[in-house]
Order: sequence, then structure tokens, then C-alpha cells
Amino acid sequence: MLDKETVLTALNTIIDPMSGQGLTDAGLVRALIVSPERVGFMLEVPQDRVTQYGPIRLASEKLLAGLDGVKKAQVVLTAELAPNPQPQQAASARLSDKAVEDSRPKAPVAGVRPNHVKRVIVVGSGKGGVGKSTVSLGLAIGLRQLGLSVGYLDADIYGPSAPVMLGISRPPEFGADKLMVPPEAFGLKVNSVGFLVDPDQAMIWRGPMASQALTQLLTQSRWGTAEEPLDVLVIDLPPGTGDVQLTLTQKTLIDGAVVVSTPQEMALSDARRAVTLFGKTGIEVLGVVENMAYFLSPDGSELEIFGRGGAKKMAEALKIPFLGEVPLDPAMRKGCDEARPLTALEPDGAMASRFKVMAQKVLDGLGK
Repeated sequence: MLDKETVLTALNTIIDPMSGQGLTDAGLVRALIVSPERVGFMLEVPQDRVTQYGPIRLASEKLLAGLDGVKKAQVVLTAELAPNPQPQQAASARLSDKAVEDSRPKAPVAGVRPNHVKRVIVVGSGKGGVGKSTVSLGLAIGLRQLGLSVGYLDADIYGPSAPVMLGISRPPEFGADKLMVPPEAFGLKVNSVGFLVDPDQAMIWRGPMASQALTQLLTQSRWGTAEEPLDVLVIDLPPGTGDVQLTLTQKTLIDGAVVVSTPQEMALSDARRAVTLFGKTGIEVLGVVENMAYFLSPDGSELEIFGRGGAKKMAEALKIPFLGEVPLDPAMRKGCDEARPLTALEPDGAMASRFKVMAQKVLDGLGK
């Protein structure tokens, strides 16, 4: 079976035009993937050298495609960001606030959405550990149970969870149109950053590499067709408000966002930042979900482990819809760990009903 050492040795026969070394020795082979029948990596170069490395990318793909057992070879050429210029020393005269604002580059205006996708919804949190992926999957399944065709893009580059939650281990196949064909699970069309990387390796990606990977998953997947377009694509964002979120919000037409938070102030302060990010990029916040709102004990009492109602109060203060609460549920956790989502397996259960209500509120927001 093909291994990484064999691939790295082969790539070292292609000479880097800048250093004169092989690509491997020059450190240009990033995020290498070697899986059954598929090999790929990211070729990261200085911004002003992208054109020069176009032939190197093609030569690398051709070399990989010629290795025994490889059916699909893919090399993504991405550029390093230029370092930020050092701030100038303070001058005696300062620019006015308006002059400073006018001098800043304007954010690009989003103009497209993925082909044959009617609506795009993003789910963000501002911080990790609040159960965003569980909630985003629950919303996707809820939308599916309302009769829509739904796609689910796991864009969390630092901790992709869709392969585990949905039990999908093989990466997407490529169709004759060279687009990825997302595998299906529980009625959802699924793609994930987790399909592009070794699950045991750390995600050591610079911003441009991560943004390029997300753009590829978003635009080079066959989510729908002209005859059968996808009704809704739900995107599970990584935590925070960095490069990946900005790339997505600035390049893609997004119809709305859902923000997930736990009740305590430490999480709410980051959730507010996520709301601010969406507001500055012109994306309507369709609502806030309070996750881990309480734990239902065996005697029927509701234990408010992290407090309760914080996200609802935040939504009211910011004048955005509150979609609902999600309790801590051991069965929900167990189902995600075992690739048996509770909301899909028990469509008439209490948890599925809760998510269907929230999904309907999201649809009503889109309708407005």
C-alpha cells in the first residue's frame, strides 16, 4: 500500500525553482493526505510567486497520478499572506477618525453561492466547547424532517466532527464533472474538512491554506443539480471570528446565521462577537440557540449546571430572535459518539421535536 514516505520521496524529484531543492526538502508539501486511491497536498508559496508555481502544481499532480494505486491526485496551490507592515511611529498630527476609516480597504462584496443551492445558513459560536456542531447537525436534520433537501458542510478546520457523528469514513468520490459527490447520511448530503486530513494529525494550517480548503469544499462539491437543486446548505463554522469565517462571509452569499452559546457569561461574551461579525458582513442573524441550558435528572428536576437564560437575555438585548433551549442529554451525546444521531433515529422524540421547532423558526426567518 502507498505510504507517505514513498509520496514524499517522489515529490522530492520535482525541483523548487526558488531554492533549487526538491519540494519535500524545501518544505513546500503541506497537509499531505495519503488514503486508499487518493493522494493530495497543499503547495503553499509566497503571494508574488503564485503564477510561477502553476506549472509546479501541474507537474506534482501528474506525478502523483502516476503512482501505483492512485485514482485521484489533487494539489491545491495557495499563497502565504504578506506580513503586516509595522505601525508607523506616532506623528505630531493625527488623522481624523473619518480619514482613518476612509483609508481602510473595503471588504469585498459577496456575490455568489454554490451552484444549485437555494439557501446557505451558517452556524457559529465565537468560541469552542459550546456544542455548536451538535446543534448545527440537529438543525440540519430538523430541516430535512420538515421536507427540505439539505446539505451539511463541516467547515470546522480545527476539529471536524461530521465523520464521527455521521459514521462516514471514506472521502467523497469525484464525478465526471470533476466535482466532489458528497456522501449521504440520514438524508443529508455531507462534506467535511475531516475528509481531507489524517484524523490522527494536528491541523497545522495557516489562514490561506484553511480558507482555500473551505472554498474548495464549498464550491467544488455537487450539492445539487439544475433538475434537483439543494434547498438549504447548513455550514458548521469553526469557533472564533478569524480568516475562515471572513473568507466565507465575504465571498459567498449567505442567507442567514445561527449563533450557539451556553448560558454563562464567559460564553456569551464570545457569542456577542460572532453576532457583531455577522452584522459587519451584512449577514442577518436568524436566531440564537442556548445549548446545555439544563440537565434533566432522573427524578425529573432540571439542574441548571451552567446557569440558564443567558443566551435568551442576550438575544432580547440585541433584538434578535431566540430559537430555543437545548438541554444536556446523555442520549444525545451517546448518539453522536456512535454515529447514531438521536434526532434522526427518534424523529418523533422530544429532542427531535425541539430541533424541528427551531428549524421552522429558521425557515420563517429566511422567508422574511
